[in-house]
Amino acid sequence: MKYKVNQQRCRACKMCLRSRCPAIKITEKAEINKEKCNGCGICVSLCLTEAIEEIE
Repeated sequence: MKYKVNQQRCRACKMCLRSRCPAIKITEKAEINKEKCNGCGICVSLCLTEAIEEIE
């Protein structure tokens, strides 16, 4: 399972960065590099706005 960030929901609060995941970066808002994402889901549990979603 891989994840992406719903840009409309993301508030750029940087909570997802607490996971220390190398797939996540913040420009204006959070972004997840799908090639680096290992699907662990830690970022999902940290996101306060439920902006991180599964890629189908």
